[in-house]
This record gives sequence, structure tokens and C-alpha cells, in this order.
Amino acid sequence: MKYSLIVLAFGLILWGCGASSLNTANMTPSERLNYALRLYNNRDYERALKEFQGIVLQFPGNAVVDSAQYYLGQTRFKRGEYILAAYEFSKLIKNMPSSHFVSDAQFMLADSYYLLSPNYALDQKYTKKAIEEFQAFIDFFPTNARVPEAEKKIAEMNEKLAHKEYHTAYIYEKMEYYTAALKYYDLVLDTYHDTKYAPLALYSKIKLLVDRKRNDEALTEISNFIERYPNDKNIKEIERIKASIQSKLSESK
Repeated sequence: MKYSLIVLAFGLILWGCGASSLNTANMTPSERLNYALRLYNNRDYERALKEFQGIVLQFPGNAVVDSAQYYLGQTRFKRGEYILAAYEFSKLIKNMPSSHFVSDAQFMLADSYYLLSPNYALDQKYTKKAIEEFQAFIDFFPTNARVPEAEKKIAEMNEKLAHKEYHTAYIYEKMEYYTAALKYYDLVLDTYHDTKYAPLALYSKIKLLVDRKRNDEALTEISNFIERYPNDKNIKEIERIKASIQSKLSESK
């Protein structure tokens, strides 16, 4: 009995050390999938990747293929290959719509783009794509437990997009391109009204209108500000600006 246990232990050690040379040619699809999953769970992503790819290519139409396709995407994701991960998840969604992995694949597709989203000052195509895919996840799987996480990430990325547009408006104002600056402040207000940059944009727009002596327009926007953001940190200054404009208008009559 003792000898048998030693042999078994030695065999397991050899399997662990020599797994790279394990012949998978005669394995059934299920056996090969289980082997690939062991590699994946052991974080041996390089070999797991090859095994998942082999399963997808060798056993098209088999019941294990959607599992292999999903974990192929997950392996890419774990390796930080987010563009390739997004491609693999999208393949599952498109080609295997009845798979029970579709909801997870949709979330991971969105999350891959989320992790590709750069600093606000750079091109935001991946940010917009992530928002689009997270919204698709919410629309198609509204009862999924990860919906709150998706909503949180959408809000975070909308803040980033709003920051970019607000910064663009600020730069145009500094360059004295006032019409363009006002256009971008309005873009923040119209598109990203639920972000922290909306009250900043309206505050900056009011200040710009006052500087350009467009007092009637400024008063209209001041009324909007007071109605929308009564607890904003700039509310007292906005009220002072309002009183100053009204005083000047009264004196001019």
C-alpha cells in the first residue's frame, strides 16, 4: 500500500513536470477541454491558449466548442491581449447565440474595450465601444447580477468623455475661439448632463457670456444653473453675477 502511494505521487509529479509533452491527439473532446481548463486554472495561459484553439479547430459543432471559445477569450484577456479577447468573445456571441456563455461573453467583450479605454485626452473610440457593449449587456440581460457593475463603468466612461469635451471647450476659450468654446460647453450640457462636468460647463459658459457682454443670454443660463444646481459649490458666485448684471441693467434704463 505504501509503495502504491509512492508510485502514485511520483506519477503525479511527472505529469505536472511533463504536461507540456502530454499527447492530446487521442483525447476525446471532453478530455481535451478538461486538460485545457487545468492549464488555464494553473495560469499556464500559453499552453492553455493552444489547447483551446486546437479544440475549436478540431471539433467544430461539438458540445464543448462554446466552452473552448469562451475560455479562449478569457485566456487572451488574462494575457492582457484585450483586442484579441474582444474578437474571441464577439465570435462566440455571433456564432453561438444559444450558448449559456453568451451573457458572460457580452460582459467580457465590453470589459475588454473598457480596459483599452485611454486617458481622456486621447482618442476615445474604445471608450465609446465599451459603453455601447455594456449597454447591450444591460439591454439583453437586465436581470444579470453584473448589471450594476456595467452601469457603474458606463457612468465612469461618460465622465471621461465629458472631461474630454469640457477640456476642448476650455482650450478653445483660451485660444479666443469663443463660438467654438460655447458649442463644446453646450455639448457637455446636452450629452453629459448627468456628469460632474455639466455644472462646470454651464458655469464656464455663463462666465464667458458675461465677459462677452451677452448679459441677456447670461441671465437665461444663470436661471438654468440655479434651477439645476442649487447646491453647487459655485452657486454663491453665480448669484453674485446675477445681482451684478441686474444692477447694471437697471442703471442703464
